[in-house]
Amino acid sequence: MKKSTVNIPVNGRFLLIFALFWMNPVFSSCEDKAEPGVNWASCDLSGKDFKNNDLSGAVLTGANVDGADFSRANLENTDFNFAKLDNAHFDGARMTNSRLVAVKATAASFRDAVLENSWFSRATLKKTDFTGAKADKANFYEANLESAIFTDARLIKTSFEQTDLTRASFERAVLTSSVLRKARLHETSFVGADAGKANFDEADGRAADFTGADLTKASFRQADIEESIFTGAILRDTIWSDYKRCRASSVGVCR
Repeated sequence: MKKSTVNIPVNGRFLLIFALFWMNPVFSSCEDKAEPGVNWASCDLSGKDFKNNDLSGAVLTGANVDGADFSRANLENTDFNFAKLDNAHFDGARMTNSRLVAVKATAASFRDAVLENSWFSRATLKKTDFTGAKADKANFYEANLESAIFTDARLIKTSFEQTDLTRASFERAVLTSSVLRKARLHETSFVGADAGKANFDEADGRAADFTGADLTKASFRQADIEESIFTGAILRDTIWSDYKRCRASSVGVCR
């Protein structure tokens, strides 16, 4: 007797495979040990100590790590998107290519952390400390960085476009070729900063302080800088708010 066979169409086979996967999903286990690639999505890890751990490539999407300590940890390519990081410590951590989109990290600390090519877009980073951090080509698009500290930080080609930097400090920071277009710079301090070729176009710079800053070839097209302070600032070939190019000898005043 000839055996009968059931021919499942290609689309049907795809749906069957999808159904089997859905019935046996890969869940995160909050009890898994700290190691590269661990999946701690949506886990409550608040107050935990992860100092010096290798968590490269880990998934902490939506996790609660308030008050946790990741000091000197390896967090390269780690996903923290939508996580809660209030008062967490990342001092000296390696976080190249990490994703921190829309995180809530009020009063967190990233002192001396390596944050190159990392994403902080639309994150809440009020009073967060980035002193001495290396964040070249990082992206802070539309982030809230009110009263954040970037003293002595390296921020080459970093994006702060449409970011709230009210009362933030960039004292002695390196902002070469960075983008602060349409940023809110109320009482923001750039004292002694190197912001050569930086883009401040259309920024709201009310009472921003650029005392002693190097603004060589920076651009302030249509920026609100009437109340800003430029005492001793180098304005060599700087593009002013009215599109005027400052003379190479300009210091403190665009001439």
